[in-house]
Amino acid sequence: MKKLKIPRYIRWIAQTGIMFLILMSLMRWVLVLTYRTPTEKSVSLIDAYWLGFRFDLRFVSITMLLLYLVGTIPYLHPINKKWGNRVSFIIWSVFIVLTSIFYAADFAHYSYLRQRLNANILSFLHDAKISFGMMWQSYNLGWGILGLIVIVFILLAMVKLSYNHILSKANVSTKKSSKVWGVLFVLLLAFGIVGNVVYKAGQYPLRWSNAYTLGNDYAANISLNPFQSFFSTLKFKDVTFDEEKVKKHYEWMSAYLDVPLNQRDSNKLNFNRIQELDSSNKMAQHIQNVVLVICESFSAYKSSMYGNPLNTTPFFAEMCKEGVFFNRAFSPAYGTARGVWAIVTGIPDVQFNKTSSRNPATVNQHTIINDFNQHEKFYFLGGSSSWANIRGLLTNNIKDLRLYEQGSYSSKEIDVWGISDKNLFLEANKTLAQQTKPFFAVIQTADNHRPYTIPKEDLKEFKIQKIKNAQLKKYGFESEEEYNAFRYTDFSFQKFIEAAKKEKYFNNTLFVFIGDHGIRGDAGDMLPKAFTTQGLTNMHVPLLFYAPGILPAKEITFPASQLDVLPSIAYLCNIPYTNTTMGRNLFKLKNTNDNYTFIIDEGAKIIGALNDNYFFNYQLKDKKVENFVSLQHNSPVTNDSIKKQLHFITDAFYETARYMLLNNKKQNP
Repeated sequence: MKKLKIPRYIRWIAQTGIMFLILMSLMRWVLVLTYRTPTEKSVSLIDAYWLGFRFDLRFVSITMLLLYLVGTIPYLHPINKKWGNRVSFIIWSVFIVLTSIFYAADFAHYSYLRQRLNANILSFLHDAKISFGMMWQSYNLGWGILGLIVIVFILLAMVKLSYNHILSKANVSTKKSSKVWGVLFVLLLAFGIVGNVVYKAGQYPLRWSNAYTLGNDYAANISLNPFQSFFSTLKFKDVTFDEEKVKKHYEWMSAYLDVPLNQRDSNKLNFNRIQELDSSNKMAQHIQNVVLVICESFSAYKSSMYGNPLNTTPFFAEMCKEGVFFNRAFSPAYGTARGVWAIVTGIPDVQFNKTSSRNPATVNQHTIINDFNQHEKFYFLGGSSSWANIRGLLTNNIKDLRLYEQGSYSSKEIDVWGISDKNLFLEANKTLAQQTKPFFAVIQTADNHRPYTIPKEDLKEFKIQKIKNAQLKKYGFESEEEYNAFRYTDFSFQKFIEAAKKEKYFNNTLFVFIGDHGIRGDAGDMLPKAFTTQGLTNMHVPLLFYAPGILPAKEITFPASQLDVLPSIAYLCNIPYTNTTMGRNLFKLKNTNDNYTFIIDEGAKIIGALNDNYFFNYQLKDKKVENFVSLQHNSPVTNDSIKKQLHFITDAFYETARYMLLNNKKQNP
């Protein structure tokens, strides 16, 4: 070092920066060891680790550059001046505190959603009380905060030790060497911040979307760090639409949605379809009521219907044999608020960061539920409907809705989500049994969600099962708590149906069950690998129409969506309705081979579309990052014509959804 004549403050900044680079790389390695599933063990992460190192280098370099620039001010030199020492340690302290908080949040976020920390976490601030309650009941938050404080002090001590070590060395630099090394140091830091010299055909800085060039969702997540992921996704927050793009796709979309030919108008962008009474529909003579159950985190691959050996939902699996079961149904996006939105409005929630239910510009929506104008309307929720402005979405748009939520029940609340699902079903059943008019009721469950509370009152009848951790991981579960909560959902379904069968309303009621979303995870051999590698497990949910003695039992394999639920219910009940959005009647599709489902991963900013055989998606920030995979087998596919078609259909859904969010206002009665 004496021969090189490197200034001491550059050596200190570099030495400390390298220390943090090593720590950040270790955190990435710990993340892999902690959460890697059996399927993910076969994924090569060499490129992910290298890309991740470059992301880490960027943020460490930014801090190092700030420290260096501050140190060039004579009165703020970190080695020679007291105030320089203080300012430098303030900068490192801020960096350490932010890094510790971001990584703690990142680990919790990844544990929960299997995605690195992104700007969607800001949505929890809108329901801070409920979000904090869920975290407090799910995690040892007190100990976690204490541990975070200890880590911050340890890291500060390490920075101080590094400083004292450099301070103990003699200053061998000269004015000339200080200038030369200063220029070289700034250039090196600039290189670290830019991250790329050449990217493909031209010069670009390292971008968040580079992670998705790795061709695997898991590898992409591992390569990111919480800073890069969070601040990159923060930019996607404005809601608007491009009218020219909507018009470009109007011809195909209006035909797909079966808008009458004489009413198609690309200038007015008319998507209205009026469904009249169908005299040939004999089933409707027997259906008087509707009960729609929105099931929390009802992942398809975790349930019994898809061959999961853990057999978590045996009762629901038997129900599926007695009803019309769609085994390839999907939520357009991940998240309860987005799932409820899609079901109620018929529009995919393509808004980033905040859900559409929170946006004053989009919350006013037409819904087919109002076309059930002779029916009493009910919505049953075990806890409060204040989260994500769901109360506003429901009460503002569903006429004369009777909302049952926290405070409406005699049952005792068990956690932040309110009363147990079993008691929610039984209380709803009691209310519905008293009705003398037809009703449309929605029941939204919550227990299959952290903190996975199972009431003590049910433990005599519902037996907690112990499963080896290896078995849990192999078949898609992170813990015994999650596994048993999934089983408890099935137990609650059983108690509800058993109670309903004793009431008069049961025999003329259509029961519909659909998941609000799935949970990202390893589906193993239960489904084609694309479901795991492309994150489709996050959206793949069961969909069941159940009316024993009325609907002939059938299992249907073509794709379905949450968007299709209300038009299909209205058809089965022979209710005339006006459809203004994307949902289609699943029971009257003219060509099921051309049925498509739209998928959006708002966290990763990826959109796509799938049909019976294929799934295509691409990255919104870098449209060159694409995936095209089979949903029938695990071999690569290279059908360019279908890939091009699915790309067009993806854009058609996306651009039309952006338009509809702002142009689907409630219709006057």
